[in-house]
Amino acid sequence: MSLLQAENVIKQYRNHLALDNLSMIVPSQSIYGLLGPNGAGKTTLLRIINQITAPDSGTVLLDGHKITRNDLANIGYLPEERGLYKKMKVGEQALYLARLKGLSKSEAMVKLKDWFTRLEIIAWWDKKVEELSKGMQQKVQFVTTVLHEPRLLIFDEPFSGFDPINASILKDEILKLREKGATVIFSTHNMGSVEEMCDNITLIDRSKSILEGSVSKIREEWAANEYDVVFRGEANILGNSHYEVLKSESNNGRTTVRLKTPGDIDINNIIRDMTDKGRVLSFNPTLPSMNEIFIRVVEANKNN
Repeated sequence: MSLLQAENVIKQYRNHLALDNLSMIVPSQSIYGLLGPNGAGKTTLLRIINQITAPDSGTVLLDGHKITRNDLANIGYLPEERGLYKKMKVGEQALYLARLKGLSKSEAMVKLKDWFTRLEIIAWWDKKVEELSKGMQQKVQFVTTVLHEPRLLIFDEPFSGFDPINASILKDEILKLREKGATVIFSTHNMGSVEEMCDNITLIDRSKSILEGSVSKIREEWAANEYDVVFRGEANILGNSHYEVLKSESNNGRTTVRLKTPGDIDINNIIRDMTDKGRVLSFNPTLPSMNEIFIRVVEANKNN
């Protein structure tokens, strides 16, 4: 079941076509990656969903009905362009933003203190925003985005500016929000995060959707007939007409060999050949990373 659906969305800015007949379906309680090069149209789509701008044609549906400004109470949006009042105290500003989301002062205080403690920023409650690092400020904005527990959360480059430790903390919190029932859309260039977190993706390039679906199925579909074979002990494997040896590495009493085969070769024959050459511990297809797929699809689209 989908929570959000974009249908044939078109958006033109003077001489620039930002979105060209774009459609996508975001399943409920999923993490959905919106990917694409800079200027592809990702932020334009997020702004349309958040009612900041309107499409020239096409429709965005939330829970089956055309999205309106009344739905914004069920949406949390963290834009790429961060913005906090530099001279205000952190706690004071967070409380102010929470009240704008409809929380009572007492409810907001309890939730804010809990979130600030979990994200290790409680010590900054009475500091001015300008005293915080960029990462600390982003944590504050993340909290104010999710505090009212919206059904749909939208993050534009949520991990930019974070060190690996704090990025990991944020990822864990996003996964917990999904477990509690939230649907998450995030735009990112971090393909590692996509593989770790996303159930589904849409890849936008030059205003159009050029790839969409579940991350696992996309990786399987883009597999390049490559396999990793792990042997116990040493193994000296030479290529032949049935397979090419791309690399071979030995360590800790094991040898890992990567093979590339023609698409019409019976894999069972190769497995039998491998077992004749040594004790095989595993034989698995090698799936391309989302970063590899991203580059290949975008480059192919340039030549169309």
